[in-house]
Amino acid sequence: MSIVGEFVWYDHWTNDLTAAEEFYTRAIGWNTQRFGEGPDAYVMWAVGDTAIGGIGKVPREADGRAGHPLWVAFVAVDDVDATAERARRLGGGIRTPGTDIPGVGRFAVIQDPQGAVIALHSSIQEGSTVPADRVKPGFVCWHELYTTDHEAAWRFYSELFGWKHTSSMDMGADGPYFMFRHADAAEQAPFGAMFNGARTLDVPPHWLYYVSVEGLEGTLGRVRDAGGEVCEGPMDVPGGRIAPCRDPQGGAFAVFSHEPPRVP
Repeated sequence: MSIVGEFVWYDHWTNDLTAAEEFYTRAIGWNTQRFGEGPDAYVMWAVGDTAIGGIGKVPREADGRAGHPLWVAFVAVDDVDATAERARRLGGGIRTPGTDIPGVGRFAVIQDPQGAVIALHSSIQEGSTVPADRVKPGFVCWHELYTTDHEAAWRFYSELFGWKHTSSMDMGADGPYFMFRHADAAEQAPFGAMFNGARTLDVPPHWLYYVSVEGLEGTLGRVRDAGGEVCEGPMDVPGGRIAPCRDPQGGAFAVFSHEPPRVP
């Protein structure tokens, strides 16, 4: 299966890198690894020995204020620069142009036409893969786009990454919950969804990433103990239970546990 169009890496951009490392290792249970030497070494999140992402400094706002922490996923592409230019032609924007990562590959950061940020990545390393089982604890298992126009967003992403629609659920005022999969994945294997949640909640368009955990209640307890916030839920969903959360610096994420619904 081609890796192009797959989510392959997850960076957390924040203002206090040390505090973020302490929070997520405690709340989620990730290990960390260092890429490079010295105090400026890139800190990577790891599930066991498998690195899945890292921590970076969030850029400042245009007026000089500290930027708002966020998670940014990287999607695999064949050609970072050509894909970024295609995103621009499709109505999006280029936040960070193609940049080399010595010994690793190349990346760029783009935004979709509604303003949600996502990144592109091409690897020069052998054996770049995605987890065989996204529901395994510690891995990001679901990718959810809060947008203001899911139809326009879908035209952009399906053209850019070749994603395929699987099914939709009626979300009332939010419109359809529009689920999608990798082009080579089975019809019944979606890995994300998009819906008009940014419009109904009156928030900027953004991606929300769900981390699979073992034991939702215990995880939420650690989130609170580490200074984070459980924003809603827990809620029952097909296949398990979820809860959107916020870290102490305001970064949004969600957790998913593959467990049966709670009996009222």
